[in-house]
Amino acid sequence: MADRSLEELEAAREQLFAELAATGDFRRGSVSENYRRCGKPNCVCARPDHPGHGPRYLWTRTVSGRRTKGRQLAPEEVDKVRAEIANYQRFADVSEQIVAVNEAICEARPPGGEVPVAPASTQAEKGGPPSRSPNRSRRRSPPK
Repeated sequence: MADRSLEELEAAREQLFAELAATGDFRRGSVSENYRRCGKPNCVCARPDHPGHGPRYLWTRTVSGRRTKGRQLAPEEVDKVRAEIANYQRFADVSEQIVAVNEAICEARPPGGEVPVAPASTQAEKGGPPSRSPNRSRRRSPPK
């Protein structure tokens, strides 16, 4: 990327942002297909050549604290969840490309020039409560 101009890099970044916006619904994790034996001695699954009951589908993902969380999927959910997991992989790949292009842009931008900064959003812009005057107390009644 070092041989590309600043304008080309910025255009590539805009293209990657468009790809990121088109990612759609996504989720992390994986889907596993499992078969299990029920443990009843007279069941067909007790035979040595039988794979067991199933398939059962389990969606698992890592959550904060390095814990794993899982949920059983209905058979009609499996294709949807697998597609969303594939979308997450596309999201992660495009995000890495954006980081690489941004690093190249930072290297290509001449020193001393202004660094473009995204406008900071405030809670009021998002429809949050209006800010309080710094001179007003939060107490509703005087202390006793």
